[in-house]
Amino acid sequence: MVTILEGRTLATQIKNKIKKEVIQLKENGVVPTICVIQVGEDPASTIYLRKKKEFAQSVGIKEISLRFSQEITQQELIDKIKELNADAAINAIMVQLPLPQQIDEQAIFETIAPQKDVDGFHPYNQGKLWQGDSQIMPATVRGILSLIDSYELDLVGKNTLIIGRSVIVGKPLASQLLARDATVTIAHSKTQDLSAITKKADIIVSDVGQANLITSKMLKQGVVLLDVGINRVNGRVVGDVAFEDCKVKASAITPVPGGIGPLTVASLMEQVVILTRIQKDDR
Repeated sequence: MVTILEGRTLATQIKNKIKKEVIQLKENGVVPTICVIQVGEDPASTIYLRKKKEFAQSVGIKEISLRFSQEITQQELIDKIKELNADAAINAIMVQLPLPQQIDEQAIFETIAPQKDVDGFHPYNQGKLWQGDSQIMPATVRGILSLIDSYELDLVGKNTLIIGRSVIVGKPLASQLLARDATVTIAHSKTQDLSAITKKADIIVSDVGQANLITSKMLKQGVVLLDVGINRVNGRVVGDVAFEDCKVKASAITPVPGGIGPLTVASLMEQVVILTRIQKDDR
């Protein structure tokens, strides 16, 4: 029988853990604070940021929202981030993606101070991940690892396929799965004959954003499917994996929504606490 890897229960457990840690920090005179920057009025980003704000408030984290027009220049945004880097009251900085065309995302990643980089996108933090020496990683990656740990999924020696090579999920996740002794393959938009690779995989993580990319005919029996994709089809949110079709072959599968999604916001706020503790210990 297939195991449904749901993330909502685990997200609640993480939330309760964060609450306790925030209380402890406040008892020592420290208020964990995240500053979230939004450029423009992308509807999906606005909804996601509202969820982050609500979660932060529910666990006692101070959340500061800064909104800028779509026309902001790259230099203006960089100057604002530098101000926040220098503000000792700000523990974590996050710039919501996507950004308008005139702004180079990589330049923004590199401007955020590594010790305040709650998204884990800075090249320093990404490099430290590959060296196995960082507590900071992209929130979705932390969420995936939390789910793997919660369900005690065995990674050792398993053929693990990651579909997607972004610095947000694919590349940093590969580093963490390798550290857990998985045998990792990364597929991407230029991969030839994806189906030939998926059929050999014991575990598949898909982060493409293409509905029904993975179907049952592409899978071997007993595969574990971790679906990170978010797609809107006929007013419904679905993942990259054709859930009903694939769950017949899978030994374990995440639903969309309700799988990795709830863990991403929880993991982000978990990292606010981690950054706050690191900064507190360095003072």
